[in-house]
Amino acid sequence: MNSGSAGLKLTALGGLMIFLFIVSLVSGSVPIPLSGVFDALAGTDNEFSEIILVFRLPKALTCVLAGASLATSGLLMQTLFRNPLAGPDVFGLSSGAGLLVGVLIMTSQLTGILFFGSPWTMAIAAGTGAALVFLVVILISRFVTDNTSLLIIGLMIGATASSLLSVIQYISHAEDLQTFMIWGLGSVGGTSWNEITVLAAVIVTGTVISLLLTKSLNGMLLGDNYAKSLGINLERSRLFILIATCIMTGTVTAFCGPVAFVGLAVPHLVRMAVPTTNHKVMIPAVVIGGAGLLLLCDLLAQLPGTTQLLPLNAVTSMIGAPVVIWLIIKNKRLRI
Repeated sequence: MNSGSAGLKLTALGGLMIFLFIVSLVSGSVPIPLSGVFDALAGTDNEFSEIILVFRLPKALTCVLAGASLATSGLLMQTLFRNPLAGPDVFGLSSGAGLLVGVLIMTSQLTGILFFGSPWTMAIAAGTGAALVFLVVILISRFVTDNTSLLIIGLMIGATASSLLSVIQYISHAEDLQTFMIWGLGSVGGTSWNEITVLAAVIVTGTVISLLLTKSLNGMLLGDNYAKSLGINLERSRLFILIATCIMTGTVTAFCGPVAFVGLAVPHLVRMAVPTTNHKVMIPAVVIGGAGLLLLCDLLAQLPGTTQLLPLNAVTSMIGAPVVIWLIIKNKRLRI
């Protein structure tokens, strides 16, 4: 794909994402005219200002940042393992992040400490949980060369983390358990501006690391031996991929819950729209695509005319799972 064609397709994806962003601001239990949205964003005080600035704008920004983070993480993992089914939730990263977050939430009454007071505390805990799981997978990958076996091992690690979490749930207090159950359904609403600042810092850091690794990522697609022949330091590249993936997945999991299928499905959807393996193009494309998909899922989760919301995870799974199945049937196999 030439640069002109790629630029046009990226522009089209960006335009679609901006459209969904605007729709998310005007739609909801209280319909708001477009002029009211622009006035509120411009600082003009009107009857819709509080709804826009306190509720809808933070939620829309959370969708953009969380979707971009998860999609970028999915692309990095699929490239690193050269496995089209790799993703933050498939390899147990979300389970690892959820385990440590669950420990903090459900032991708050036992320890007397409310950990949700600091967004950085939750981000560090979730990132640490994701990093521990990914480190185990990386260590095992040195001894297991078969990608299918590695995928199964990742699933088993995730299952182990989930079982440990079940034990903690069983012995926790009812109030803490309810808080964790609501968190586990996934949500992009209710994030504070402090948390949005953390998410923004994380996605910027992760994206910059990913763009700096463009040559390494392109080389990895052709095999380790070819990458080494290009002078790529694979160990250092894997370490930075680990860091970028863990901080992005962990932070999103901390603030939004374990959002499923975005990291797995978005890279494949983007490859259909932008058919290239060049990560210089793919990374910006999945950033835009992930943001757009999560905005769409959040819109579908809203029940028009009511204040009720469907669980975000239910919507992402209903979209992501059929998409992956359809891609496999259509292409006979998934590719990276």
